[in-house]
Amino acid sequence: MSFAFTPRTVPSVELQGRAERFPVHRIYCVGRNYAEHAREMGSDPTREPPFFFAKPADAVVSNNQIVPYPPRTQNFHHEVELVVAIGKGGRKIAASNALDHVFGYAVGNDLTRRDLQKLAKDAGKPWDVSKGFDQSAPIAAIRAVNGGAHVTSAAIWLKVNGELRQQANVGDMTWSVPEIIAELSTLFELQAGDLIYTGTPAGVSALKAGDRVEAGIEGLETLVTTIA
Repeated sequence: MSFAFTPRTVPSVELQGRAERFPVHRIYCVGRNYAEHAREMGSDPTREPPFFFAKPADAVVSNNQIVPYPPRTQNFHHEVELVVAIGKGGRKIAASNALDHVFGYAVGNDLTRRDLQKLAKDAGKPWDVSKGFDQSAPIAAIRAVNGGAHVTSAAIWLKVNGELRQQANVGDMTWSVPEIIAELSTLFELQAGDLIYTGTPAGVSALKAGDRVEAGIEGLETLVTTIA
């Protein structure tokens, strides 16, 4: 097979303690999956369940990297999230079997152009430009499950320049990881290499050039990003 130009390298994520890397197929994201964050965004979590949107695979950024402040925004936000790495694909996966499809877990940051998101919301338009821009998905190394424990209850937090901005527990998610996988697999055929950013707790706020962002989940590698 020949191409009109050389194809880009497949986006990938580091694996903890391993030389291999995790090749990224798609990035799915869950919206409003923590009740307090739904409230701070002006929604009623008792009436509005989480929903899905996407980022391009090449939006991933490795740990300890610099992320440029994106164009066309004056309100650039952080969102720390548990990321689920899918190792076995499937369609219409039962929640009772969903964890069998999980390769591992990582800490991610769903960077958001909040002002563009608000404009899209108010106009009833898609969120693509507010969520799926270049370098919008920083992610730390994936910790493979390897028959070990899944992340079901763990502290999740984010600091900016040492100041705590977000703090909760992943057990507070409205939809659990098995429920997310089950629901998402009714909409798409999941593939090995998919990443699922599972939503962020309350406390999202603006970033500026020069900020050092530390995002962590108990038991996983801490994600460190500097905003250029």
